[in-house]
Amino acid sequence: MPTAFPPPVNVSPLIKFCRWSFLLTGIAYGAFWQSRYTSRELSLKDVKTKEKAARDAKLAEEKARNAAAELENIAKMLAGTSK
Repeated sequence: MPTAFPPPVNVSPLIKFCRWSFLLTGIAYGAFWQSRYTSRELSLKDVKTKEKAARDAKLAEEKARNAAAELENIAKMLAGTSK
């Protein structure tokens, strides 16, 4: 039967300090960039909302125009003038 694992090695306080420093620096860096991206997306959201309203109005107008043209074609076909 194999023997137990050797006792863990003591880690230098300098290495512990560096590890924790890098961890906290990475968290701060991520939080900073997350807030920048969030504010940028919120400002773009307003622009996209305005563009969507204009695009929806244009699509509704085009849909109404196509429906009117289709009704006109159906009326012509029923009248027998389409050849």
